[in-house]
Amino acid sequence: MPSVKQFQVTFDCADPERVARFWCEVLGYVVPAPPEEFATWDAYNDSLPAEERGAAFACLDPDGVGPRLYFQRVPEGKIVKNRVHLDVRAGTGLVGDERLAVLEAEAARLIALGATHVLTQLADEENESCITLQDVEGNEFCID
Repeated sequence: MPSVKQFQVTFDCADPERVARFWCEVLGYVVPAPPEEFATWDAYNDSLPAEERGAAFACLDPDGVGPRLYFQRVPEGKIVKNRVHLDVRAGTGLVGDERLAVLEAEAARLIALGATHVLTQLADEENESCITLQDVEGNEFCID
């Protein structure tokens, strides 16, 4: 039986393009080219029925290593904490004050892009430091 090697992460949201472009900035991802017959995504969207315009957007790891991120419009808003979230690994291999400084610098960069600070957890004997943020639509994610 073959094992799955590729997957995408799907976000439910109100404004797929806005959330996708935020995550492009966070992760260094890119927006894929529009379908061949369209010069831009705007031209593609203009070809759709009104109710389908802006209903979905995606972004890709330009190196082809990370998963594709897909954003789909849903009618309901976010109500409770995410059951699954992304961890942005900014402090890998670092410890102590050096790690915390890197995490704080990355948090400041992402807050400037529209993220919101939720919680800073400092390292203890069992856990490493972690900063929890929310993206532009309130989806929690961690910088660790």
